[in-house]
Order: sequence, then C-alpha cells, then structure tokens
Amino acid sequence: MKKIGVILLALLILLSAACGKKETFELALVTDIGTIDDKSFNQGSWEGLLQYALENDVTHKYYQPAEQSNDAYLNTIELAIKGGAKIIVTPGFLFEVPIFIAQDRYPDVHFILVDGVPHSDDYSTFKTANNTVGVLYAEDQAGFLAGYAAVKDGYRQLGFLGGMAVPAVVRFGYGFIQGAEYAAQELGLAPGSITINYNYTGTFEPKPEIQTLAASWYNSGIEVIFACGGGIGNSIMAAAVQTGKKVIGVDRDQSEDSPTVITSAMKVLQYSVYKCISDFYAGNWPGGKTLVFEAANDGVGLPMETSKFQTFSQADYDAIFQKLASGVIPRMLEAEGGSPSAVPVSIVRVLDI
Repeated sequence: MKKIGVILLALLILLSAACGKKETFELALVTDIGTIDDKSFNQGSWEGLLQYALENDVTHKYYQPAEQSNDAYLNTIELAIKGGAKIIVTPGFLFEVPIFIAQDRYPDVHFILVDGVPHSDDYSTFKTANNTVGVLYAEDQAGFLAGYAAVKDGYRQLGFLGGMAVPAVVRFGYGFIQGAEYAAQELGLAPGSITINYNYTGTFEPKPEIQTLAASWYNSGIEVIFACGGGIGNSIMAAAVQTGKKVIGVDRDQSEDSPTVITSAMKVLQYSVYKCISDFYAGNWPGGKTLVFEAANDGVGLPMETSKFQTFSQADYDAIFQKLASGVIPRMLEAEGGSPSAVPVSIVRVLDI
C-alpha cells in the first residue's frame, strides 16, 4: 500500500507540473490594423511563417493589437515575447517606429519588419539593429506588370484605387500607369487610347462608400480597377460583381477571393518571410540589413497560373518580366515624389478625385 501511495503521489506531482507548464510559441506574427485573413499583407506574411512552422514542427502563434498605435503594437510585441517568441514578424510600415524601439529593448529577440525600415518617430534616426531585418519590395515593378498585362490583354479603360497614399501604394500606382503606357507604345496605340481613373481612399478598410465609388467608375465605362489597399479590395470586388466588371488584386494571389479578379500584382510575401525565417535557423541571419525583393530575385510578379487573361500569354509575361529582371526596363520610381500624371500622352486622363 505504501508503494502504491508513493506512485500515486508521484503521478499527482507530474500531473500538477504538466498543468502548470506554460505553453510557448517560438514563431510569432503581430498583425497591423487588419486581420490575419485580410487577403493582403497580414495573410501573406502569416502564410510564410506558417509554412516554415509546419514543415519544421516549430510552435507558432499570431497576435492582434487592440488598436492602431505605437504603444498598442509594442504591448503586443511584448505579449508575444512573454509567450516565448524567438522571431517576430511584423507586416507593414506601421511597425517602423515600434520595431525601432523594440529591437533595442529586446536584443535577444529577432524581428522581421515586412515592408518597412525602422526609424524614430520624428524620422531623424534610421537604424536596423543586428537582431532585425527589413524587407522591402519593388512595388513599381509589380504595378508595371499589372498595367502592362491589362493593356496587352485588351483593356483600355482602367482604374487605380489605392488605400492610404503611403510610399508603397504610390509606387504600385505609378508603376501601373507606366506599365500601361509601355504596352500602349508597344502596340502602337494612338495618343488618348487609354483612360485611367486614379484615386486614394485614405484607408485600408472596406467601406460602403468605396464600393459606391468603384461602382460609379465601372458604370462610367471603366473595365478593370487595380484594387491596391488590403481590405478595400473587398469593396471593389463587390462593385465588380454588381456591375459585371473586373479587378486586379494586390500583394498576394487574390484569385480565390472573387471570380472578378483577373490577376494580382504580387509581392511574394510568403516566400520572403519564409526565406528570412529559414536563414535564421540555418545560421545565415542577415541582421542589420534591408533586403529588397524585386523582379531580379523573383520577389514580385503576377500569378500567371491563376490569371484570367484572354490573350496575354505566359510567353508574353516571361518576355516582359525578363526585361524588368535584367534591367532592360530600369526601375522608374526610385523617388517617392512626382505625379502620376507625368506620363506620355497615351494616357488620356488621370483623375485624382
């Protein structure tokens, strides 16, 4: 009996220890103001983290801040660290200031800042510490491919609806116009053959008024709108369904989100996040650097396998992509300023409504 009692006591101690053991998550993602299934930045970044975690049996979790503020983001980062995070992925430029602070506050934690570079709140100091990697993309090239393909496929009445007019969204838009112009010149179209409506909505959230604006564009003759702003794509896709028109998605392949999506101007988010995490575990962490994913390293592109083009072929895509990757068509948007109307005359009108 005494022996049985000792065994039972040992079992109780083990059970108690197991119940009191805190679950930890080694890989973490902190979302921005959107959700994990935003069909854009959060989702694409999470898919890259999730792929690595599942392939390598690493614990993982995502955290969503209570609000959009530097303090809320820092509090959520701290929550992830308390939860055992060794690597934290933060998608979007809104994390530039929080990561600038967090990288010094938590030197033993590694940060992947997607689409941003850490800097102080007043922009006076830029610093990417050794425990941080910044990831940027050639959005102008992705936008260029989308505009080029649309015109080559026969579309002549185009629209661009961006979210907030932050540098990444602006580059998408300017590249879209320049790609359309490049295709128009190749096709020998007369000046005034292409129409582009152009606007920023000031938000990344879906709103009824965005759907109304998009529907008005479609009803005025616009055939396809480049929906460049995360959640606003939901509103634009709804308008496209309503009017029987088409949409170009952004950031990730959005073909499954709506039958109206003919293609997507992609940043290869999943690949870039996966690669950074993989480099960390392989001992090749590129700390203190800002990586640029562009055509030359397959960091941007169109998902041709799911695109719904009528005449624009894989061979057409490969040819123009190679021109971008090789530098035959140089990056045209190194500066963030300028005006989308500063393009050759094949674009007949650009509206900033």
